[in-house]
Amino acid sequence: MTGANGMLPSYALHTLLGLNDTRDAGLHVIGLVRDEAKARRILGSTVDRPDFQLLATDVSRLADVDGPLDMVIHGASAARPTLHASDPVSTIKANTLGSFNLLDLAVAKRTRRFVLMSSSEVYGAQPDDVRLIPEHSYGGFDILLPRASYSEGKRAAETIASVYAAQHGIDARIVRFGHVYGPGMALDDGRVQADFAANVVRGENIVLNSDGRAMRTYTYVADAVAGMFVATLVGTERAYNVADPDGMVSIRDLAQHFAQARPEKHLERVFTHAEHAEERSYNTSKFLGLDSSRLEALGWRPSVDLDTGIDRMLRSFEEA
Repeated sequence: MTGANGMLPSYALHTLLGLNDTRDAGLHVIGLVRDEAKARRILGSTVDRPDFQLLATDVSRLADVDGPLDMVIHGASAARPTLHASDPVSTIKANTLGSFNLLDLAVAKRTRRFVLMSSSEVYGAQPDDVRLIPEHSYGGFDILLPRASYSEGKRAAETIASVYAAQHGIDARIVRFGHVYGPGMALDDGRVQADFAANVVRGENIVLNSDGRAMRTYTYVADAVAGMFVATLVGTERAYNVADPDGMVSIRDLAQHFAQARPEKHLERVFTHAEHAEERSYNTSKFLGLDSSRLEALGWRPSVDLDTGIDRMLRSFEEA
């Protein structure tokens, strides 16, 4: 599991270790991270479990991993938008060189399955009439912007996984997440769901830097990880969208859900500089929701609604 201290990868590794606790699954999980001290703070006592091994290394310079590998889940990537702009080189390296290195390792160890945690950003700009994006709808974006390091890096990683599958017979699965929220997301992450959570936790009014009418699909982290495992273990297609269809809301409505989660704080939404929002946004599509019908056909259904998920997310910070 690469990027093991990130929100989605860490939830996935705890899911796997939880199978050992509840089902005696006999799994051994290796978590790859760049910053060991940070990972120990985030993962806590997990690092001392006998069925878990923490390995500090950079996937873009990965040499080898001891022992057999039955599955590789590649989640190492700078997900924060601020990092895409401030360190675009590391962003694109983790997705491109990291994918090459992990897939070469998979070939050498005859690993059966490779799972890539990808993103809705591979779809780029969509036609105005598109509401939910299916797996085959690819639009464009400005590839010369440093911010494209993430979108282009994910696209390249998907192609790399696909060519290794074709040439070496690796069962590669690509899972494209929409906007995910929940426990484990850092308050300074930079995405709106983290910003809104930070406002509520601090008792501040929720600030929106646009009119907030853009619509996205928001999925609770547990449902997103469950979707990844359904796609991995049951799916036969190369790529699957993972998004809660009932989580399709505008950013302004999402802000209202966060404010109403703690009514005793009497928080309000504050709109600022809406007229300049288009200039600052990387993807200005009004609708950027994912069509998850392919995954739903496998039996996956999200189980945590938006208000319940927001409450759980806020409680994780309040209790900490």
